[in-house]
This record gives sequence, C-alpha cells and structure tokens, in this order.
Amino acid sequence: MIVFGLAAKESQVQAVKQPGSANSRTLMASTMGFRPVKRMKTLLAASLPVLFLPAVGQAASYGAGIENSQWYLAESVFECRLVHEVPGYGRAVFNHRAGENLSFFLESDAALMRPGRGSLVVEAPAWRPGVEPRPLGTVNVSDDRRQVSLDTRQAFVVAHGLLDGMRPTVTRESWFDGRPVRVQVSNVNFAGEYQRYQRCTSNLLPVNFDQIQRSRVPFASGSTQLSDADRRLLDNIVTYVNADTTVERIFVDGHSDSIGSRIDNRALSEDRANVVADYLKASGIDENMITVRAHGDQYPVSNRPADNRRTNIRLQRAGDRPALQQANGYGGEPRG
Repeated sequence: MIVFGLAAKESQVQAVKQPGSANSRTLMASTMGFRPVKRMKTLLAASLPVLFLPAVGQAASYGAGIENSQWYLAESVFECRLVHEVPGYGRAVFNHRAGENLSFFLESDAALMRPGRGSLVVEAPAWRPGVEPRPLGTVNVSDDRRQVSLDTRQAFVVAHGLLDGMRPTVTRESWFDGRPVRVQVSNVNFAGEYQRYQRCTSNLLPVNFDQIQRSRVPFASGSTQLSDADRRLLDNIVTYVNADTTVERIFVDGHSDSIGSRIDNRALSEDRANVVADYLKASGIDENMITVRAHGDQYPVSNRPADNRRTNIRLQRAGDRPALQQANGYGGEPRG
C-alpha cells in the first residue's frame, strides 16, 4: 500500500516533466496561485483507505525487515533458546532443553490467529524473486499464547530453510474478520546466532530437573544390587545436582514388597536405600544433602510385588515445601 502511494507521486513527477499534459497544467496552476484545494482534499480522502487499510481478503503480514531483524541467544547448561522478535505479532523461538529434543514455537502477544489448521511454507524473501516457495504441510494453531508449536522434525526443516536464506511463513485466518494472517520468520542475522546456538546445545546437561526430580531404582526380589541402567540414572542425578545450586536436599526412600516378615522387609528396604545413598556420596554428593529413610512394605504402589521393590529418589529445591514431599515420591500415599 505504501508502494501505491509512491507510484502516485512518481506519476505526478512524470506529469510535470511533460508540459503538455493536463496534470502538468493543474500542478503549474497550483504554483501560480490557483488552488484546487477542494479537489485535492477529495482525492486524498479517497486514497487514505487504500494507503492504510488492507483490502477485503488481503492478508495481514507480520515479519521483521532487513533493518530490524535480530536473533538473540539465551544459553545455559539447562536450556538453549534462540529468540526472534516478530514486530506486531510476538516472537519465534527455537528451544532445546537439557534431556529433550529441539522444538520451535510462535508466541503471540495477542491471539491474532483463529484456532484450527494453518499452513506452513518456506518462501523466498522479496529480494530473491523467482524462487518458488516450498509447502511444508499444515500446522495446528491453538488459542494459547504459544499459538504454533512444531515437533523436532519440522523445527529442523524450519532451521535449514532459514540457513538457505528462506523465510518460513505460517498462514491462518484471523480471529476478527477472517482475513488471512501471515507470520514470517526472517532469515536475516540468523546464521551466526544459530552457530552459537549449536555450540550451546553440545554443552547441555544429559537431563533436566523434571526428568530426575522423582526417580525410581528397581530391585530384584531380595536384592540390593544396582544395574548398569541404575548407575547411569544415578550418574545423571549427580551431574544435575552439581550444576543446579538450587537443589538443597535429596530424599532416598527404600521400599520392599510384602513377601516375608515385616522386620526382614524393613531391613531390606534400608539396605536398598543405603546402596543408592552410598553411590551418590561416592560420586561427589555432599552427605549432608542426603536424607535416607526405610519404609519396608508400608507404602505399596501396586498389587505387583516387583513394582514395590524399589528405592525412590526425590530432589528438593530451595523454596519447596517439605511437608508435601511423600515417601513414595509419586503422591497419593501417606507421607513417610
């Protein structure tokens, strides 16, 4: 629409260069004291809606231009986040959390797109005419603030499209008048920050807090032996706790099945808890952080004996409420 206004001005300039034209006579007359003000006001009034309002059915496009396209990296061993501001809409984010896969989402400051199925296309920017767009299929648009979320495969396709100098674009009709809303992700200044982002992801921890906050070490009947899988789990817990200074306490709760005497089961559950606690201490966890408790067969989690032969591990962060921490680590049972 701004282009329309510029074209109109160019036509006026051309008219001045052609003395014989009617437009040139009108413009020359206005400079000689003749002021067709009323006619000019009418023309301007007619042109304003064209200059500033989208035509019926025309898409409302949101995207950064060359002059304001920026990508910002927020990095830590817990999460890598590459953020791009989309003027007028919100932001586009590549997110990689420790222990998880890459994801991509569009976050809107106001829910501009109507929930439903939208289209995802990788298209060339305006300065690359003649390059055909590549449709990538449909995406689900939600009514949440995070309107569009892509899985790992689609996120990598979007990233490679940006590296190829293309602009991923999501299109969906608007909430308000049904016109298409186009959200474009700019490739300008992306490549350099994406390299830093990749270096960040290579340094992520193997797990995140949600994955190991409540963990379970299973045991065979009558056994206190740790398997290789158990050691890997405990190694990941040690790595995380050493990185996250907000973790202030580790609860280690031993359990048994109900086969045999209650006294023997109580002793066995204590041995199982101590095996786990000793491994954590030997791996560098401060023993003052660890609370060991043994419950025998007091808190079964199912009718299957194998499910009840376990040691539960719970991490408590500063500010958590210890009164809500449960002996079984999963909730729904008496506190230990």
